[in-house]
Amino acid sequence: MRNKFKSDSVTQRVEPDPLRRSMLLGAAGLGISGFGTFYSATVQANDLVLGQPAPPLILHTLDGPAIATTDLIGRIVIVTFWASYCDPCREELPLLSDYAASHATLGLSVLGFCIDPPDNIDEVRKVADTLSFPVGLLGTPYAGGYGRIWRMPVSFVIDRAGNLVDNGWNDDNPIWTADRLHRIVDPLLT
Repeated sequence: MRNKFKSDSVTQRVEPDPLRRSMLLGAAGLGISGFGTFYSATVQANDLVLGQPAPPLILHTLDGPAIATTDLIGRIVIVTFWASYCDPCREELPLLSDYAASHATLGLSVLGFCIDPPDNIDEVRKVADTLSFPVGLLGTPYAGGYGRIWRMPVSFVIDRAGNLVDNGWNDDNPIWTADRLHRIVDPLLT
């Protein structure tokens, strides 16, 4: 079952652009103020605390509407980061889509943040059109308080009160499976 926000194992590591990496490292060594944003996001991501308010995110969907995690208080929210070129992501997405569709009436929302570049929008739409949850391009490898998205897939779960209940950075194998969904998300839906 699809909604109006149509969008189209091992984790895949996203390698940084070597030039950008050297610039960031150089900025760190020189104390350039622009590095503070990078450092801040990294520190925040390392400071994600289960049971504490989840960092806010806004998904700008491919279809236009924006959805803020803070507007979904009262629902269970899975925030997932993926890419069209990530094989583990492409394997996980149909399972997550089916789960989202079958549990939406119980208060589950899934937001899909794709880290593909804008020039790959046709491929992103092709994948997004098969999914039951809204998808948007992240636009940058940094996701606010979640830090830099350096491995995929990676997901985070937010409870009905807006608190972080599953931190994907701490999961040894963060790929969604039916068992993992039932173990982590099912108890939150009852």
